[in-house]
Amino acid sequence: MAAAAELQGKYQKLAQEYSKLRAQNQVLKKGVVDEQANSASLKEQLKMKDQSLRKLQQEMDSLAFRNQQLAKRVELLQDELALSESKGKKNKKSGEVSSQLSQEQKNVFDEDLQKKIEENERLHIQFFEADEKHKCLESELRSRLEVLEMEAAQHQAVVDGLTRKYMDTIEKLQNDKAKLEIKSQTLEREAKDCRVRTEECQQQLKNLHSDLGSRLDESLRIIREKVPFNDARSSQFNALNVPLHNRRRQLKLRDLVGQALTFVQDLVTALLNFHTYTEQRVQIFPVDSATDTISPLNQKFSQYLHENASYVRPLEEGMLLLFESITEDTVTVLETAVKLKSFSDYLTSYVHFLRKILPYQLKSLEEECESSLCTAALRARNTELQNDMKKLTAVFEKLHTYISLLALPSTKPDRLLRTNFSSVFTYVASALHGFHDIMKDISKHYSQKAALERELPTSTQKLITTNDCILSSVVALTNGAGKVASFFSNNLDCFTASLSYGPEGGTEFINPLSAECMLQYKKKAAAFMKLLKKPCCDSVPYEEALANRRILLSSTESREGLAQQVQQSLEKIAKLEQEKEHWMLEAQLAKIRLEKENRKVADKLKNSGSGQLIEASPESPVLLNAAELEEAATEKVLRDPLKSTSLVGMLTMTTYDEEVPEADTREDLIKNHYMARIVELTSQLQLADSKSVHFHAECRALAKRLSLAEKSKESSTEDMRLAKQSITRLQDELTTTKRSYEDQLSMMSDHLCSMNETLSKQREEIDTLKLASKGNSKKNKNR
Repeated sequence: MAAAAELQGKYQKLAQEYSKLRAQNQVLKKGVVDEQANSASLKEQLKMKDQSLRKLQQEMDSLAFRNQQLAKRVELLQDELALSESKGKKNKKSGEVSSQLSQEQKNVFDEDLQKKIEENERLHIQFFEADEKHKCLESELRSRLEVLEMEAAQHQAVVDGLTRKYMDTIEKLQNDKAKLEIKSQTLEREAKDCRVRTEECQQQLKNLHSDLGSRLDESLRIIREKVPFNDARSSQFNALNVPLHNRRRQLKLRDLVGQALTFVQDLVTALLNFHTYTEQRVQIFPVDSATDTISPLNQKFSQYLHENASYVRPLEEGMLLLFESITEDTVTVLETAVKLKSFSDYLTSYVHFLRKILPYQLKSLEEECESSLCTAALRARNTELQNDMKKLTAVFEKLHTYISLLALPSTKPDRLLRTNFSSVFTYVASALHGFHDIMKDISKHYSQKAALERELPTSTQKLITTNDCILSSVVALTNGAGKVASFFSNNLDCFTASLSYGPEGGTEFINPLSAECMLQYKKKAAAFMKLLKKPCCDSVPYEEALANRRILLSSTESREGLAQQVQQSLEKIAKLEQEKEHWMLEAQLAKIRLEKENRKVADKLKNSGSGQLIEASPESPVLLNAAELEEAATEKVLRDPLKSTSLVGMLTMTTYDEEVPEADTREDLIKNHYMARIVELTSQLQLADSKSVHFHAECRALAKRLSLAEKSKESSTEDMRLAKQSITRLQDELTTTKRSYEDQLSMMSDHLCSMNETLSKQREEIDTLKLASKGNSKKNKNR
C-alpha cells in the first residue's frame, strides 16, 4: 500500500512537471515562430539593401573610372599648356600674331577645365555622401545582424536545453516505466502468492471453524450438564467470583506503597521535630521560662505541643499496617484495602490535633507581635506565618476528607460510584501539591523571621539554635512534601486503575463482606492449585509390579512370615548390641590386666639379680612386644567401638610366657578383619552417596523440565490464540490488499498508456523543434 501511494505521488509530480513543460513548449513555439517571421523580414530587407549597395557600388565604380579619365585629360592639357608656354617664349615675335589664337584656346580650355572641376567636385561630394550612407547602413546592418545572431544563439541554447530536458525526462520516464513494469511483475507475483496464501488461510479458517464449532458444542454441552446456574447475571453472586491474579500489578502496588511508607516516615520525623522545636521555642521566646514565667496561653500551647507524638506516630503505624496488608497473594483494590480506614482514622486524630493547636499558635504569634522587641518587619513575617498556618491546617483537612472518601468503599460502599473516585485521586494529588507550596512559603517566611530575630540585640544563642532546628525541620517537611506530591502525580494512573475488582461495566462498589468472602475463596483456590501441582509419588512400572506380584504369590513367605523375620532380625540386632557392650567392657578389663602384668614383670626384672637379668634378657623383648601388641589392639578397639559388625569368640587370658604367639596372631586377625570391613563399608557408603547425589540431580533436572514444559505449554496456548487472531486479521487484510492491488494495477495500466501517448507526442514535438533549430542554425551560418 505504501509503495502504491509513493508511485501515485511520483506520477502526480511527473504529470505536473509535464504540464509545466508543455506550457513552456507552447510559449517557446510562439517565440520561435515570431523569430522566424522576424528573420524572414530581415532577410528581405537585407536583400533590398544588398541590391541598393550593389547599385551604389556600380555607380561608384563608374564615377571612379570617369574621374581617372578626367585626371588623364587634365594631365594632357597641362602638358600641352607647358609646351605652348615654352613655344611662346621662343617665338616672341610670332607670339604676337598667335597670342590672340592661344588666348582664345586658353579661355576655352579654362572654361572646359572649370566645368570638369565642378563636375568632379560634385561627383566627389556624391561619392562621399554615398560612402557615408553605405557605411552607416553597413554598421546598422552589422549591429542588427549581431543582435539577431545573439538572439538566435539564445534561442538555440533554449532549444538545446529543452531538448536535453526532454531527453532526460524521456529517459527518466522510460526508466520509471521499466521500474513500474518490474514492480507490476513483482506485484503480480505477490498477488499470486497472496492468492495461494488466501486459499491456504481459507482452508485453515474452515478447519478452525469446524474445530471451534465442535469445541463450542462440547463446551455448551458441558455447561448444560455441569454448570447449575449462571452467576454473572446477579451482582451479588458475581461479587464472589475470584478475579484473575495479576502478580506484576500486586508487586508494583506493594512497591509503590513501600515508597509511600518511606515518604510518610520522613514526614512523620519532620513533623515530630517541627512540633517539638516549636514547643521549645515557646518556652524561651518572647519570655524565657528559665528566668521568668511564661504566659498561660503559651503554657497551654506548650502542653498541647508536648502531646504531638501520640498523634503523629500513629500515622506511620497506619501506613505500615497498610503496607503489610498488601501481599503478593491478595487482590488490592479499594474494597479490600481495609487498613486504609485505620490510616484515615489516625489522620483524623492528627487533623483534630492541628485544629486544637491552631488558635493557640495564632495567639502566640500575636503575643510575639505585641512584644516590645518586635519590629515592623517581624510583625509582617508573623502575620504571614499566621496565614500559612491556617492554610496548612486547611490542606490537612482536605487530605483527611479525600482519604476518608477513599476508605469508604472498604466500610460503607452504599451508593458510591466508581467514576467519581478517579477524580478523588486527582484531588489528592492537587492537595499534596498545595501542601508542598504552603511548606515552601512557610520555609521562606520562617527563614526571613529567623534572620530578623538573629539581628535583635536580646537574642540568645538558645533562641538562634532553636530557630535553626525549626528551620531544618521545615526544610525537611518541604522536601518530603515535594517528594510525596511528585510520587503521587507520577503514579496516578496506577492508583486510578485499582478502584474495584468487579466487572468493567459495573458502576458501584462491591460489598466488603463479599470482598472478604472472595479473598477466602481465593486462598482456597490457591491451596487447591498447590495440591494439584503437588508431584505424585513414584509408581512402580506395570510390568515390574506384575512380576513382583507373581513372586509374592509364588513365594511361601506371607506377611506374617516377613513380620517374624523382621522381629527375629531386631532381636539379633539387640543381642549384637549387648555383645558389643560386653566386649567393650572385656577390652577395658584386658587393658587394665595388661597394665598390671606389665608392672609385675617390671618389678620382677628389677628385683632379680644380674645373672637372671642376663638369662631373661632374650625373652624380655618377646614379652614386651606381645604386651605392646595387646595394648595397641585394645586401644584400637576402644577408639573404634562402633565399627565391629561380627561376633568374635571369647578370649581366654593365661600367662604371657605361654600365650604370646597366639595373642599376636589373634590380634593381627582381628585387625585385618576390621580393616577389611571398614574398607567395604566405606566403599558401600561412597557408592550410596554417589547414587543419592545422582538421583537428586536427576530429580532436580526432571523438576526443571516439568516446570519448563508447563511454561512452554502456557506459551504455546497463548501463541495459538494469537495465531488464530492473526489469521483472522491477515484474512481481512488480504481481502483489502487484494482489492487495493487490483485497483492500483488498473490505475497503473491506464497511467502507463497515457504516459506512452504523451511520450510519443513529446518525441514528435522534439523532432519538429530539432528540425526548426537546424534550419535556424543553417540560416544564421549563411548570414
